[in-house]
Amino acid sequence: MAMFTANACGQQQQRSRFDSIQHVDEVFVTTRYNHKEVIPSQTLTGQQLEKLSAHTVADALRYFSGLQLKDYGGVGGIKTVNIRSMGTNHLGISYDGVELGNAQNGQIDLGQFSLDNVEEITLFNGQKSALLQTAGDFCHAGSVYIRTRAPRFAEGERYHFRLKTKYASSDMLRLSALWEQRLGRRLSSSLSAEALTASGKYRFRYRRKHQDGTVAYDTTAVRQNGDIWALRAEGNLHGMLAGGFWKWKVYTYHSERGIPGAIVNNVWRRGERLWDHNFFTQARWQQSFGQRFTTQAVAKYAYYQTRYVNRDTTQLQVDNTYRQQELFFSTSNVYQLLTPWSASLSYDLKWNKLKSNMRQFVEPDRLSHYLAIATALDIGWMKAQASLLGTYVKDHTRYGKPSDAFTAWTPAVFLHVSPLPVRDLSLRAYAKKSFRMPTFNDLYYTEMGNALLKPESALQYNVGLSYTHQWSRGLIRYFHLQADAYYNSVHNKIVAYPKGQQFRWTMLNLGRVHIKGIDVETELTLVPVDGLLVTGRLQYTWQQARDVTDPEDSYYRHQIPYIPWHSGSAILNVQYRGWDLNYSFVYAGERYNQQENIKYNYMQPWYTSDLSLSYRWRLRRWEMRVTAEVNNVFSQDYDVILNYPMPKRNYGLTFDVKL
Repeated sequence: MAMFTANACGQQQQRSRFDSIQHVDEVFVTTRYNHKEVIPSQTLTGQQLEKLSAHTVADALRYFSGLQLKDYGGVGGIKTVNIRSMGTNHLGISYDGVELGNAQNGQIDLGQFSLDNVEEITLFNGQKSALLQTAGDFCHAGSVYIRTRAPRFAEGERYHFRLKTKYASSDMLRLSALWEQRLGRRLSSSLSAEALTASGKYRFRYRRKHQDGTVAYDTTAVRQNGDIWALRAEGNLHGMLAGGFWKWKVYTYHSERGIPGAIVNNVWRRGERLWDHNFFTQARWQQSFGQRFTTQAVAKYAYYQTRYVNRDTTQLQVDNTYRQQELFFSTSNVYQLLTPWSASLSYDLKWNKLKSNMRQFVEPDRLSHYLAIATALDIGWMKAQASLLGTYVKDHTRYGKPSDAFTAWTPAVFLHVSPLPVRDLSLRAYAKKSFRMPTFNDLYYTEMGNALLKPESALQYNVGLSYTHQWSRGLIRYFHLQADAYYNSVHNKIVAYPKGQQFRWTMLNLGRVHIKGIDVETELTLVPVDGLLVTGRLQYTWQQARDVTDPEDSYYRHQIPYIPWHSGSAILNVQYRGWDLNYSFVYAGERYNQQENIKYNYMQPWYTSDLSLSYRWRLRRWEMRVTAEVNNVFSQDYDVILNYPMPKRNYGLTFDVKL
């Protein structure tokens, strides 16, 4: 039975077979538009996410190949993600079909988004190979699509309830609740809320050497000023239409956290604190008219307030507040010209404004227009898609005349071939140009901005193959393998470095960076005996990202900062009746923390192993689940970012109840 759900349109990828019994949910046919996948993606579903020792979206993204996570440590540490060494700003983050924006610094703190209400996370390299999407979705070098849980009710059900609590190391206590209500045959609602508190304290080893190899520091200390409290709430309305659907979402997040800062010159405490008060509301409507035409409209308003305080007596005293607003509107339209041939036209309008209590702050605002045309062809053994995106951006500041407008045209071409007679094997290739403007921070901040920054552009080339097969009986039930080789050329690359404080950065153009890489992902499901299910997932990435700006530079053709040559992850899950045993492993190879690849800037490889065991049982109508976890099992000492030590071995206990 085919299943077409409103929020799954364009995201029907291969799933892991974690359950020996497959359940078919209630079927709603919401559109006649048939999405044609051209470039396979990487996906983690809700069941897989539950088995990982992952609390936020950022934690889950560690298990995708081609991504590098910047983690500053601890429960409340800022976490951003980078795709194929091109930078955070080249990765679009979409939350239920609408992009999460941040014109202030372009970086989405994925630690603010909990996994408790997430049903699926999908990574697309290049772009999502769909026609019915916003124009901005054609802009990025890669995209992460976060899909939250949609209410599904069996016959006679009126509501669902879920309560989850977790206590872990660093005095972390997390409480979350989810309520789903059927309001009518075509209308339902959901409300989720979460509270988090933690002291952020954890033990770490601090060991540094002089250039001559002698030991400068070697001690064990406790991380300070890493406390956090956070509240998150999200409400949704889901409506079904004849040939379509609509959704309305309200989201709010509030937090206060300490910023522990870098361990430099034997300084263990910092006086930095950060407050976030975020709110957005968004609506999405999709409708099919007849057999050939489908349209979509999206609207969003967002307000983000950030307060940064630095009371460190050894540094400049700071108490600044930043207020950011965003208005977004998009329309997308797809028309089926012939049975195998479709075309689309999309337009986005975005307005961003940033204010601050800083003296003589320029209060920039930005008006952006995106216009995308795309076409797709599907003749069975071959699928192809081409798109052209036009971007027009104009800034205006409080104390100056409007800046020069920036215009860019970014084309993309994708090809997918399934050679006969091996239907399970597919080959693909794509070429794409990406463009992104410097952020407000890049351009206008007094202590970090650089008004001379140039817009950044990238050329991407990718070839790959994929093989997937399923068996209905026998030991092996599912096997999937995909591999991609790519080459990226980034011009006027913008790089941010921490400037002694985590909230303040130094910005510069590197000029030109050449990136070569290979991504490999494989998955295998075994059923040794009835009731026993074993699933393994493995990712590996090799990357060479070199600065090729100026042959006269001492770092010419050196690996750019924080990009390892080798990285990867592995997941092993064993399921037997109500028991789940999960082991996950993350590895990052040697890398350098500055532009020059010299011994002084060298960072050793690191790896972590996480282990969890859960048991699920039923008590009348209630479904119970308890999970015990041990993270960093071997208590490895490591830094993802230099001088930001990560936690050693830590523990957690979770209790989950559903009705």
